[in-house]
Amino acid sequence: MDDKYEVVEIVKNSGERTNFSIDKLKNSLRKSGADENLVNQIANNVRDKLYQGISTKEIYNRAFALLKTQKNIFASKYKLKKAIYELGPTGFPFEKFIAAIFQYGGYNVKTGQILQGKCVTHEVDVVAQKNGQHIVAECKFHSEEGRNCDVKIPLYIHSRYRDILNFYNEKNNAEKPNEGWVVTNTRFTEDALSYGKCSGLYLLSWDFPKGNGIKDRIDHLGLYPVTVSTLLTQREKQFLLSRDVVLCKQLINDAFYLDHLGISEKRKQRIFDEIKLLCKN
Repeated sequence: MDDKYEVVEIVKNSGERTNFSIDKLKNSLRKSGADENLVNQIANNVRDKLYQGISTKEIYNRAFALLKTQKNIFASKYKLKKAIYELGPTGFPFEKFIAAIFQYGGYNVKTGQILQGKCVTHEVDVVAQKNGQHIVAECKFHSEEGRNCDVKIPLYIHSRYRDILNFYNEKNNAEKPNEGWVVTNTRFTEDALSYGKCSGLYLLSWDFPKGNGIKDRIDHLGLYPVTVSTLLTQREKQFLLSRDVVLCKQLINDAFYLDHLGISEKRKQRIFDEIKLLCKN
């Protein structure tokens, strides 16, 4: 922060207090696709209106509002993390969303599968197969910001995965899973990461592994959830999610859903223009 600005303490969603960093704000704005002039303009505007104890949520809301006045596509990308939370309150749309990421990556995917273990049966969120890779993935969705995925989750999931493997090993079944995954929309604690590495579980979160987390995969594949739209209302988003339309890409191919919502042709065109820009990768 420039010397002429006092150090401002901000409050994270978890309740933790830290010092405001304009560089972190600028980096998040750059990821929306905004050019450097706009990034600096918005960051300086937000910084000039800070006060001691301001929440990260209020900082985000101010930056989002300023981005939206410039271009919807920037605002949509900026709100991506919040859009993932909006898939809730149940974890089912998140499971569908993770399944879609696998599917667009070339995997044969099934959700809600019942797999036999040595001791008991297990309902598995996502099963994905490609080129000898056989993934059993469990999704842990948090609808509240600031909650991390602690070590109890991978401990529990690893025990279920081992029970499934023990069944397949006894049967000498060549189709047995060879990768156990834990997927969360938040972050893993250090203990959870350590346990995952030690046990051989693959952990996938918002920003882990570095460069290949959920956010990176969304950006690379253009797989934005419908909740990222700045033009659809909350009621419209929930209607789409209730019909398993979780991706903007799906909406492009199923315009029928917007017709069913009674959206005018003019507004429908604006929505399509927005999501086509997001999905152009």
